[in-house]
Parts: sequence; C-alpha cells; structure tokens
Amino acid sequence: MGRSEEWGRGFLKNIILIGMPGSGKSTLGILLAKDIQYGYIDSDSVIVAQNGKLLPELIRELGNDGFLDLEARVNDSLRVMRCVIATGGSAIYRGDVIERMKETGIVVYLKIPYEEMERRLGDPGKRGVVLREGYTLRQLYDERAPLYARHADYTVELTDGSVEEAARLIRETIRHEIEE
Repeated sequence: MGRSEEWGRGFLKNIILIGMPGSGKSTLGILLAKDIQYGYIDSDSVIVAQNGKLLPELIRELGNDGFLDLEARVNDSLRVMRCVIATGGSAIYRGDVIERMKETGIVVYLKIPYEEMERRLGDPGKRGVVLREGYTLRQLYDERAPLYARHADYTVELTDGSVEEAARLIRETIRHEIEE
C-alpha cells in the first residue's frame, strides 16, 4: 500500500516546509496550520528554545558543521503528527533526516526567485544563515535549490502575491493529501 493510500485511511500526516531563508516557511506555516487546523512547529524556534541562544550565536559557536548536526538532531527528534513543520533553510543539507521526516508527512518546497530571497533576507549573518566562508548568496541559492527540489513531494512557486494568497496556493497544491 502506498503512502497516499495509507493517508486516505486516516493517517495523520505532517506537512514539512522546506526552502530558502526568506521563502516564508515560518509565516506561511503559521497561516497554513491555522487554516487547516493543524499544529505548528518552527524547528529554528525549537533550536533556540533548547539552547537558549539565537541562531547566529549558535552558528558562530558551533561552526557550520556543528550547527548542521544540531539542526539535524532537532529535526530527527520531532515526533509529532498533524503538524505543519517549518524547517530551517539549511535542513536540506541532511537529506537523510528529511527523508525520515517524510515517513510521517509530505515535504513541500516553497520556491522563490533568487531576487526575492535576496530582497527579503537582508544580512544573512543576522538571520542565522549557514553560509560557507567566501560563499555569496547566489552561490548558496544555486547550491540549495536542486537539493530542495530533489527531496520535495510538492513544489509551490511563490511570487509577489499576498501571504494569504501564498497560503491558499500551498493548501490547494496539497489538498488531496490533507482531506480525509
């Protein structure tokens, strides 16, 4: 029996949002969860709460690889059902964790154009973005985009619409997965 058939029989799946920093995972995750009456978890917020430090501070202290390990442990530890989970943008570097998360849900890639990400993001250092030394935002975008696409069950291309319109687009894209 396929995953979709199991879900049609009442499986309480999660919706896992992936995408670049600034793609709207947190904002849209909250709206989507409220709209479909799901719980909501922001994995970056879990990391901050568990460690008592902001993301930029953790990245400085642990280094990129150490932070990615921490992020992977947090994502791997989430044992929830019927939740919208907004992952950190760098979660995709641990594809094995994303694949394990798929065992309890569907992965939705919130795809935004590079220019929009750059506009929304501002200073990546202040946002807690895992960015290798010497890397530009463009290089980061070009590196991550195919990883997001590879692990996504669905890709939702977001443009200049309102956040309400974007949440509606996500809901419409995955409607058959969440209706029982």
